Amino acid sequence: MKGQGRGVAAVSFLNALFTGTGSAAGVELAAHAEVELVPGSPPAAPTGPLASLPLVDATAAAALRAWAVGPWTARLSIRSEVPPSCGLKSSSAVASAVENAVLHALGRTVPPEEVARVGATVARDGGYSATGAFDDALASVVPGIHVTNNTTMTPLRSCPAPEDLEVVLWVPARTHRPSPELRSRFRERRAEAQPAVDAALRGEWARAMDLNSALVESVMGYAYEGLRTAMAGAGAIASGVSGMGPAFAVIAPSDRLGSVLRALPAGTGQVIVTRFTRQAAGVRP
Repeated sequence: MKGQGRGVAAVSFLNALFTGTGSAAGVELAAHAEVELVPGSPPAAPTGPLASLPLVDATAAAALRAWAVGPWTARLSIRSEVPPSCGLKSSSAVASAVENAVLHALGRTVPPEEVARVGATVARDGGYSATGAFDDALASVVPGIHVTNNTTMTPLRSCPAPEDLEVVLWVPARTHRPSPELRSRFRERRAEAQPAVDAALRGEWARAMDLNSALVESVMGYAYEGLRTAMAGAGAIASGVSGMGPAFAVIAPSDRLGSVLRALPAGTGQVIVTRFTRQAAGVRP
C-alpha cells in the first residue's frame, strides 16, 4: 500500500518554552512524504536525505501503532522545502507529512488535531522538542493562527489567518541548538512572557509577536531590535524571530512588500516570500 502526505512550515507568535503556551500559523512552505507499507516487521528502508532521521522513523512507527491493524513496515521517501533548525518548524512539517502519508496508505481519515497530537507526543517523548510543540504541529496541518497549551496538548484559541498579507522570511545561514538544551533559560523568563501570552489569548497576534520576539532575542542573543524597527518603518504589521530563530518573519500588506524587502539586511541570509496557508495539509500533496 502506498500513500503521499504533506505538512507545512510555520511561524511563531509565541514561544511555548516560556510558559507552555505557544502560538503559530502555517505558511506555504511544505514537506512531502511518500510511503510504501509492507507487511511484517523487518527493518525499514528509508530513502532520501531526511528519511533516515530518528524523528521520521519514530513518527512513522507511532502512526502505525495509532492507526494500523497488524504489523507493517513503512518505507519512506521525504523531501522538504523548509530550512531546518532555524525556527520555521521543519520537524513538525516533516512529521505531519509522514503521518498523513501513512494515513493515505491505510485509507484512513482522522481529525487533524489527532495528527498534531501524535506528532507532538513523539517529539516530546523522544526528546526532539522540549514541549512537543503542539502549536507548531497543529499549524502544520490546519490553517489559521493557533494558541495552544503544549503541556496538555489542547487548543486554546484559533482564528483565520489574514488572507491579504505577505509573509517574508529572512533566514540567516546558521542554526539553533535543540530546544531541550535551552528549556531552563526560557523558563527563567516565564513571568516576563505573560504579557505576550495574554495578548495571544486575546487574539492580538501582532502584539504577541512583538513582545515574544523581544524576549526570545534576549534569551538567544539575537540583535533584532533595530530590524524590527526598520520593518515597522517599512510598513510591516508585525515582525519578529520565529521559534528559537535565527529565522526572522515579517508580516506585511502586499503593497508594502517592496519596502520590506529593501529594508532587510543586504547580502546576508536567504529571503523567502510566502503567505499563510489556506487549506488543510491533508493526506495528499
